[in-house]
Amino acid sequence: MPTLAPARPLVATVHAELDQAVKHGPLRAVVIPPCPALLVRMQAALDQPEPDLAEVSRIASCDVAMSAALLRCANSALYGSGMPVHTVGQAMNRLGLAHTAAEMTSYLVRRAIPVNSPHLRRFWERGSKRARAMGFLARRLPGVSPDVAHTCGLFSHVGMPVMLQSLKGYSGTLVEANARLDRPFIGTENANHRTDHAVVGALVARVWNLGPTVMSAIRRHHDLDTLGERGTDADVHNLVAALHVAEHLMRLNEGLEADADWTRFGTRSLEWLDATEDDLADWENDVRDLFDVE
Repeated sequence: MPTLAPARPLVATVHAELDQAVKHGPLRAVVIPPCPALLVRMQAALDQPEPDLAEVSRIASCDVAMSAALLRCANSALYGSGMPVHTVGQAMNRLGLAHTAAEMTSYLVRRAIPVNSPHLRRFWERGSKRARAMGFLARRLPGVSPDVAHTCGLFSHVGMPVMLQSLKGYSGTLVEANARLDRPFIGTENANHRTDHAVVGALVARVWNLGPTVMSAIRRHHDLDTLGERGTDADVHNLVAALHVAEHLMRLNEGLEADADWTRFGTRSLEWLDATEDDLADWENDVRDLFDVE
């Protein structure tokens, strides 16, 4: 993963908030899974001035299931063209380094944070779709890194399974939060646990060294009323707005109506990204193939 921009005021605020919650608040009971060793190795290989492609290939090849996942992706309808590929090297050539790293990250995260609860059905499947949509949007928006956007999309809701594993009663909170119409999802989380998945997700991003921009965007991804607020790095606003659009594109693809957040803040998110309703309609059509990838 690339080196991101230096800390901005919001980043310092988020760090202080997390420190306080870990030492004296509700996050004391939350157990953050360690970052997988292979992901740490891949981060180091990609963070070189010249990414170490040989090391990335070695990492991909050392896990049979991860190699199979790369081959399956490279031979999918979205990426496959011509003869099927049969080796990790061929898959990397077809996918490119960015897509290879994204697929490897998705695989490693699924392994590190398994989700077996019926209350979070298709969690990582939807997380992968959200990440692909973020990468898609980043390639159409100036100033947004596709790699960073993909990471942000993949990890944006990671606080949910972590809370499920750590906090008593959180499974009931998921049921209640999805059913209530009188307050936001994170409102129910905070009422029951004095924290929410945006805060816990930001802590995961910090522990896993995902970068200050991703950490801050995960922390703010439900605070859509702060979009455009002074004192926040524009890169964070870009990711928050793109996450909002990506989530809406997923709902459209699944035949669902716009949620309350989109009704209130959808226009604001599009305006921040300098996009129009026509752009949204084009994106809805173009992203279908990405959502069909297994």
